[in-house]
Amino acid sequence: MDVFEAIDKRYSCRTYEDRAIEPEKLDRVLDAARLAPSARNFQDWRFIVVQDAATRAKLIPAANDQAFVGSAPAVIVACSNSDYVMRCGQAIGPIDIAIALEHIALQATAEGLATCWIGSFFPDKVRAILGIPEDIQIIELMPIGYPAGGAPAKKREPLTKIVSYDKWEFDSI
Repeated sequence: MDVFEAIDKRYSCRTYEDRAIEPEKLDRVLDAARLAPSARNFQDWRFIVVQDAATRAKLIPAANDQAFVGSAPAVIVACSNSDYVMRCGQAIGPIDIAIALEHIALQATAEGLATCWIGSFFPDKVRAILGIPEDIQIIELMPIGYPAGGAPAKKREPLTKIVSYDKWEFDSI
């Protein structure tokens, strides 16, 4: 599968098969994150891969009662260990984690797996469940596994609505 095909096929999966992910596939998915770029090459990401069923069940209420989070065979909890802020005023943690997680999502797609970005969660609950130190930012949760259903149709804006060249030329928002 080429990169564009993985991009086109990736979707937010909310139903997973009750099937473990082969260790070699999971290793390739996590290695894709390791190869992601990061600000100043800090490589500030840290990933907790939760495979234990009892722990995944505890993550359900921490994930705003999204039951599918616990039904995936693994949940990747993405954290940053840096509070560095770039000259542009943006903190690197959320950006670096987003890049690494999208590498994960695309490699997972190429492996026949599916993922879902989870931003609706309670960091303090996740922190307590997983023993994450207070100085570590919990950025996202990402269930991962074999999809149990098909991908829904995507609704995307045309390029003409989201791209302009050389200056801002968009209709009012």
